[in-house]
Amino acid sequence: MSATPSASGAPSPLPIPTVEKLSAADQFRSAVSQPTVAAFCAGGVAGAVSRTVVSPLERLKILYQVQSSGREAYKLSVGKALAKMWREEGWRGFMAGNGTNCIRIVPYSAVQFGSYNFYKRNIFERHPGDSLTPLSRLTCGGLAGITSVTFTYPLDIVRTRLSIQTASFAELGERPRKMPGMWETLVKMYRTEGGFPALYRGIVPTVAGVAPYVGLNFMVYEHVRQYLTLDGEQNPSAVRKLLAGAISGAVAQTCTYPFDVLRRRFQINTMSGMGYQYKGIFDAVRVIVTEEGLRGLYKGIVPNLLKVAPSMASSWLSYEVCRDFLVGLKPEETKLLQ
Repeated sequence: MSATPSASGAPSPLPIPTVEKLSAADQFRSAVSQPTVAAFCAGGVAGAVSRTVVSPLERLKILYQVQSSGREAYKLSVGKALAKMWREEGWRGFMAGNGTNCIRIVPYSAVQFGSYNFYKRNIFERHPGDSLTPLSRLTCGGLAGITSVTFTYPLDIVRTRLSIQTASFAELGERPRKMPGMWETLVKMYRTEGGFPALYRGIVPTVAGVAPYVGLNFMVYEHVRQYLTLDGEQNPSAVRKLLAGAISGAVAQTCTYPFDVLRRRFQINTMSGMGYQYKGIFDAVRVIVTEEGLRGLYKGIVPNLLKVAPSMASSWLSYEVCRDFLVGLKPEETKLLQ
């Protein structure tokens, strides 16, 4: 377009295009629709949904894990143990520790999914949209698991304490009428069990288990999801996503379960009445195998596997639904900021 001459003969300047400011709503939509931010937010939602769905089985798994030889309070089948929990503690027993667990799992899951997306896009992908190899997915997921557990571990150890303090273990004595809350337990551990290191007791076996678990979870899920996507489809159906999540969770949990048992034992290592006084990871493995056999390393795996299918299936499905919703909030036309 040529400039129009003015009355004086000089060409008039071209009109300057108007620049529209993004409204506050559009700025928010643009921010949360960024892939890493959407993955972070969706991961938090997925964590809360999945843990609440399986809270009774999650608590029962912990009670099985911390029960060594000679402790018979919960040496019961899954059904009878859940019935015992209901009779003695009611609905509160099913949900004991779940509030703390959700407070822990929301940032844990958010950091896990967000960091996986970040590492995948910025480190492992050679170009945008590149398909990762199974080894790259495993490594990327492992790094995401280490990142998330490091940020949220104190809440995990407090959740373990809250889960077992109302259970009818003889070593704990008579149950107090009023149970301490999350922050009270956290402060008490800090003051009476060695300060800041007490809040990270058991983190070594935790990281050793979480890194391969999260890596396997992401690797198996993405592989099975791709396999279940039919020709001509961009994404599998919701039912096939649920199936992929259940399979990935079962494989990852079974392969890394002994590390989870070690984590729980170390988390109550100094707890009055329940402390095991292990000297280290290898000593703990030796003592458990000697006193309880190899089965001791897999205590609680039955309720754990029963909860894996609904937990991981609901986690992956709610994650993908929420992520796609947030990504879809991106304004259709990019507006320039003044």
